[in-house]
Amino acid sequence: MNRHQRIARAIEASGKKKGEIAALCGVANSAVTQWISGESKSLRPENLYALARATGFRAEWLAIGEGPQREAQVDANVADIHQPRMSFRYPVISWVSAGSWEEAVEPYPEGFSDRYEISDYDSKGPAFWLEVKGDSMTAPSGLSVPEGMMILIDTEAEVLPGKLVIAKLPASNEATFKKLVEDGGVRYLKPLNPAYKMIECGPDCRIIGVAVRMTARL
Repeated sequence: MNRHQRIARAIEASGKKKGEIAALCGVANSAVTQWISGESKSLRPENLYALARATGFRAEWLAIGEGPQREAQVDANVADIHQPRMSFRYPVISWVSAGSWEEAVEPYPEGFSDRYEISDYDSKGPAFWLEVKGDSMTAPSGLSVPEGMMILIDTEAEVLPGKLVIAKLPASNEATFKKLVEDGGVRYLKPLNPAYKMIECGPDCRIIGVAVRMTARL
């Protein structure tokens, strides 16, 4: 069963009309129609969890078909227990894919990634994980992002000086990870490792997204 078929089944089982689902999810009726038909290949995390709440089906089952369709029923005489915080699932992509992100017509096309990681971060827009390469962001002290760390990039987070960003330089087909700084009205990409030079972020330099989380595998 494909995702759009699971969504259609959940909405039908909920007994709600498409207009009701749209209102509960905060989207247009046409968006729900596209979810059901499969015309929409992507589903933002906040919409997925809103759909799960509206239909009573589990978000994980709706998204990837894993686990039970619904949460287990709890005896009414049993006291509520603390619920874990909400988590969101984002794809892990290559640095080349990150570099061409803005050119993509659809944020998450079919088969976009075969690896996903979970975060508690609710992204403002399409988001993805990258594995840090090299030591240009390894600092001798203070904030440091060494090779092998996983960073979560939000493509619609606010871009401000001082943020760690993913940028695309005109001379490269890959994205680069640096700290965005500004001096005299000119923006630069600054490595955290002082052994590397700053790079001017001119008119042809595109900021793809902002790093909002980082984690490491042990």
